[in-house]
Amino acid sequence: MSDERPATTSSYQRPASAGQRPAGGPGQRPAGPGGPGGPRKRRPFQRRKVCRFCAEKNLTIDYKEPRTLRFFITERGKIVPRRISGNCAAHQRHITEAIKRARNIALLPIAANHAVN
Repeated sequence: MSDERPATTSSYQRPASAGQRPAGGPGQRPAGPGGPGGPRKRRPFQRRKVCRFCAEKNLTIDYKEPRTLRFFITERGKIVPRRISGNCAAHQRHITEAIKRARNIALLPIAANHAVN
């Protein structure tokens, strides 16, 4: 017996690049400005928001003053988050509590379709 293998009938040969994957692979971002690992675009400078209750000591948070609390709810009736309003954590907790109390006695709307005079 000979160790020769029988020849295949197919004469198709795979191209050299067929088994290779493109550089980068799945899940990797394409190179941005400056190439991979290059400098990123900087955002324009945004001024740091300051808590208005810490800045002005004479302002008070009171559930009986809906005019003050209206700055901290959206037109849909949602409470504005801290990162948008600029309040410190302690004053944001006081504002949230005051808004909920004012809603409970109908000084502020609970939802968007409630009428406010």
